[in-house]
Order: sequence, then structure tokens, then C-alpha cells
Amino acid sequence: MCPDTRNSATLAILAIACGMLASPSFAGDSGQVKRGAALVSIGGCTDCHTPFKMGPNGPEKDMARGLSGHPEELLLPPPPQLAAAWNWAGAATMTAFVGPWGTTYSANLTPDKETGIGAWTEKQFIQNLRSGKHVSGARPIMPPMPWPALAKLSDQDLRAVFAYLKAQPAIRNKVPDYQPPAGTLTKAD
Repeated sequence: MCPDTRNSATLAILAIACGMLASPSFAGDSGQVKRGAALVSIGGCTDCHTPFKMGPNGPEKDMARGLSGHPEELLLPPPPQLAAAWNWAGAATMTAFVGPWGTTYSANLTPDKETGIGAWTEKQFIQNLRSGKHVSGARPIMPPMPWPALAKLSDQDLRAVFAYLKAQPAIRNKVPDYQPPAGTLTKAD
């Protein structure tokens, strides 16, 4: 009985591939992405950057749109009037917020090059979170984004978060622009 050489060749290719996957360089990248996943989970990034959808048991995160920010097709009505005791509100999707700072929409954190962070460098990502300024530097990152807490992470941890975000599926979703408080003029972002 002769061995099936096609199966032997397949096994050899699989063995080589498994050896490559276990190589130190890949293991390091995989470890960095895993560390980033843990930090994104602990930081609650999906809480605001992944929209809700209605599921069989009520609202649930729409993981098909994971980390893609406020849905571009969802036009919201004017925000509610706020008083001193109630000075901020959030949309039912948990992706849009209004307060004394104006109206903010959760950014697209997927690696889409046009609407997400796909064109950003690691250095830009870290600089944004350290400075609290958008890539253009034209305006601050607005509430409720907890950038001051994230700015305290080590460069290694921020690199891990960036690696994790870049490893996600790219989702094209142009998030609406920030809206300053009524009666306030700002420079374009």
C-alpha cells in the first residue's frame, strides 16, 4: 500500500505553516494584539464605539459594526434641553452625546482608510491620546471620550491598543462631525 503523496504534501505544508505561526515574531504580534484586545475590553471602547441594534432580548451591541462609531445613516433629531442637574445625554445607540461641550459622535476606530483610523500611524495614534487633540490638531477630543485616562497608559499599552484596532475588519462609516454648542463658532476640524 503506497502512501497518498497528496496528503503527505498537505501535511508538510501545514507543518511548515504551523511552524511559521509559532515563530517568535508572529507570537509577539499576536501577543500584542491580545494585549490590545484586553485593554480595549477593560477600557470599554465598544461601549461607545459600537452601535446598539434591537435584538431578541432588547438592545444589544451590533458586533457586525464593531468599533465603527456612530452610524452615518442615523440622523438624530435635535438633542433634548439640558438643565444644570441633568447636563448631558446620550443617544439610544450609545454613539452620540450632548452636553455643555456640544454634540459628539463616537469615532470610527476600524482600519478603514477613508473613514476610520486606517491612514493613521502608530505615532499619530499615541500623540492624539497623549495630547487630547484630533489628528489635525485643530480641536480637542471631546467628552465623553476618556482620553485623559488613556493618556496615562504606557507607550507599550497604547501600541497594543493600536495593533488590536488595526487588526479589526475595516468598516466604511463616515461619522457625523462634532457640533459645537449652539451659538459657538469653531474652526473646521
